[in-house]
Amino acid sequence: MPSIRPFNRRHFLCGLSAAALTAPAAVRAVTHSPRDPVFTHGVASGDPLADRVVLWTRVAPARAREHPVQWEVALDAGFRQVVRRGTALAQPRADWTVKVDVDGLPAGQRLHYRFSARGRSIAGRTRTLPVGPTVQARFAVFSCSNYPAGYFHAYAEAARVEDLDATIHLGDYLYEYGIGGYASEDAAALGRLSDPVHEVVTLADYRRRYAQYRSDPDLQALHAAAPMIAVWDDHELTNDAWMDGAQNHQPETEGSFALRRAAAVRVYHEWMPTRVADPQRPDHIYRSFGWGELVDLHMLDTRMVGRERQLAYADYLGPAGFDAARFAADMRNPARQLLGAEQTAWLARQMAAGRARWTVLGQQVLMARMNIPAPLVLGQIGFTDYSRLLVKAQTAPQTLTAPEQAVLAQPAIPYNLDAWDGYAAARETVLGMARLNDKNLVVLAGDTHNAWASDLHDHAGRQVGVEFATHSVSSPGLEEYFPNENPAAVAAGLPQIIGPLVWANTRDRGFMLVTATPDECRAEWRFVSTVKAAVYSAHTGRALRTLPGAGQRRVVEV
Repeated sequence: MPSIRPFNRRHFLCGLSAAALTAPAAVRAVTHSPRDPVFTHGVASGDPLADRVVLWTRVAPARAREHPVQWEVALDAGFRQVVRRGTALAQPRADWTVKVDVDGLPAGQRLHYRFSARGRSIAGRTRTLPVGPTVQARFAVFSCSNYPAGYFHAYAEAARVEDLDATIHLGDYLYEYGIGGYASEDAAALGRLSDPVHEVVTLADYRRRYAQYRSDPDLQALHAAAPMIAVWDDHELTNDAWMDGAQNHQPETEGSFALRRAAAVRVYHEWMPTRVADPQRPDHIYRSFGWGELVDLHMLDTRMVGRERQLAYADYLGPAGFDAARFAADMRNPARQLLGAEQTAWLARQMAAGRARWTVLGQQVLMARMNIPAPLVLGQIGFTDYSRLLVKAQTAPQTLTAPEQAVLAQPAIPYNLDAWDGYAAARETVLGMARLNDKNLVVLAGDTHNAWASDLHDHAGRQVGVEFATHSVSSPGLEEYFPNENPAAVAAGLPQIIGPLVWANTRDRGFMLVTATPDECRAEWRFVSTVKAAVYSAHTGRALRTLPGAGQRRVVEV
């Protein structure tokens, strides 16, 4: 029997890789245009509604305490049909960023906008939301963009998609680590060392880190191409955060967590094209968007406003082994929160009021059940060795030793307690809302750096909807930690071990393209060949869909 190893969730997760890519498209290379001396960080738009959209830019700091910036919105790229214009002020108290919530716009319209200052101008494209019957809504979905880990080719590819209605960023838009931190081993060679060099903790630190990320030409191209709807995950603050603390925050050396949290939230809204509904509660980022009668999109916060501290398997290990009964009791605790009571009540109202064909939840962490045999989760055996035991049990069960039988007899348990699997009662509440309101539910997720497609079942095993999870823009996936495992064999075995899982890719970077029509909601996973070189190729790796109506809300082939 293999030796017992201490549990390491990241190492375990990173052992499950997936199948090889299909043939790539033509090779493309990053193009770096000269930086504008005034608009050093490009433009962006976001949080579109039927009659309004947020416009964003930043000007290079000036000697004056404030600087006027003109803005225009037009129906054409030549700005001959201007529909709205005005002047805003860039000020040091907002780090010289400018945000304008432009109202009075026509619904369902592709628009052009530009900012002008100091004799320079810079333009972008955006869209308002449609009303009434809608034929299609298309989104590019992203997660986990780590600047020192590699190039943002996924952003460049998505910026080339002409018919996007919006981009959706599910969090980890940036990472907080300093030089030498997570996934930065190639940063010097790539010219992508973190700035500042230390972990970001203060207001000034977060501003410098956003400035670095927003200097990336591919990210600027994405923001200029379509409106973004974004929500944070943990790394916009710090790793494995919950509402009152985080794994990567040490009060004795990094000060007050509340102050750090407030700084992270403030800078997020300074640098992102978000609409703050209540300035007194800027951490309440959950909000809804509607594409006519086709899609209701509800963006959730599973990280800051309501999440209780994560459970840890180490707390249930003792001399007698794993205390399954105590663990199960804590998992079933109906008071244990991920969204928090206020956000949960808001979501219930939104679902009850929604009348669109598709109900889509944009949120950070996997909702689908990912139960894995306990010896794998606890690091007691590797995936390949466990697979061999399964074969042995099927072909020659009489040869199993007592320790091997003990391994196979252990139950399946959640592999990631930072996801919805660690908040089982809260998940049942959300799935119950969808069932009660007879919704065609599609959940979007990020966080894991890997691509997943799963059916969503409630505790009774009833099919409720589907989850399409996007892979990372640049952060490494599971392939990084178990390079000696056979990716194809692991990919073939994953759906057999994880019941609701239909498909996975755990080794490639990119983005997910989601297209909703009245007849289907389809996900296409777009992959790039590398994030470690300027020259790369791109292609679609897999496409899956779900259909509307009771009895059809599951992942099916295209």
